[in-house]
Amino acid sequence: MTTRKTREIRIGNVKIGGGNPIAVQSMAATRTQDIPATIRQVELLEAAGADVIRIAVDNPKDVDALAEIRAARPSANLSIDLQENYRLAEKVAPFVQKLRYNPGHLYHLEREKPIVDKVRYLVDVAREHGCAMRIGVNAGSVDPDKLARYDKDDSITPMIESAAEHCAMLDALGFDQYCVSIKDSDPNKVIDANLRFSEMRPDVPLHLGVTEAGMPPDGIIKTRIAFEQLISRGIGDTIRVSLTLPFERKGEEITVGRGILEDIAEGRFRSVPRFEHKGLNIISCPSCSRVENEAFIDLAQNVREMTEYAKEQNITIAVMGCRVNGPGETDDADLGMWCAPSFVNLKRGPVSLGQYTYDEILTRLRTELDKLIAEKQSAPAS
Repeated sequence: MTTRKTREIRIGNVKIGGGNPIAVQSMAATRTQDIPATIRQVELLEAAGADVIRIAVDNPKDVDALAEIRAARPSANLSIDLQENYRLAEKVAPFVQKLRYNPGHLYHLEREKPIVDKVRYLVDVAREHGCAMRIGVNAGSVDPDKLARYDKDDSITPMIESAAEHCAMLDALGFDQYCVSIKDSDPNKVIDANLRFSEMRPDVPLHLGVTEAGMPPDGIIKTRIAFEQLISRGIGDTIRVSLTLPFERKGEEITVGRGILEDIAEGRFRSVPRFEHKGLNIISCPSCSRVENEAFIDLAQNVREMTEYAKEQNITIAVMGCRVNGPGETDDADLGMWCAPSFVNLKRGPVSLGQYTYDEILTRLRTELDKLIAEKQSAPAS
């Protein structure tokens, strides 16, 4: 296994990069304002050996909850996920060791304000409170200016360009305590994007993950393939295994991640150079605190069971748990669902097919799936 020594950064009492062991992290799945449940999540993840635990904060009530969670678990290394309200950074920074922001979401907020001014604000907050930062780029939420510059089939270059642009901003501001993540639900794209970015910026620590990897065992296989191909090349300083799991089993993400790292260290590889998926491909996001109805987890399981009859079809179905990433990250699926509190939005590619209750959605999904299969079977061979 090759060695790639990136810059060292500190996240509480954990160091990543600089030749330190690869850290393993996860994210609390409960709603942050459900304080007892979120504390329970942090306890489960700590017991499983999590180095860093991420929590989402979208509003002032989440901030109040975070303060109580921190008081209850004072030794946990907490990372905060700033999605739709980056201005909360100054309120949450006293309680956490790391701030994560998404350049795509930052683009859409306060559009009249230059991006660099928003980034400068985040850097000032992080510096004042001794927080590390993560620039988190996701395939489903890249800013449209980047996407418009490249062919619609090239989703990797816009992500790399976005990450590199924000690294340059942090560098110019004299802030070096940051890492980068470039994620997709396709492990091949995760591999290619991180290989290319690491060649461009070999100094920057990388957080690896296959976003919306789905349910075990498929989600574990996708993640393992990406990690084996990257970590064996010395790429990767911290990892997150993203699985759709019941809340009480969230610690399995940590257990699986450590198992993959141990296998790689011992030379036990289970992947081939490329992940060539054939047949039905179900992608689903890991349950997190942005999920507005826990029924999403059962829905993902039910979709897998209901679609068993179509397992030989080369069709992708996406099941997303929230309004933050759900709309964008279902666009590339043949059939996509993103879940609201009392209904599920159904899509065919980027086109909306309507909203259905959790009781109705499986029947409508099957109708659309049968229709799609019939269309594929009747299409002339290319």
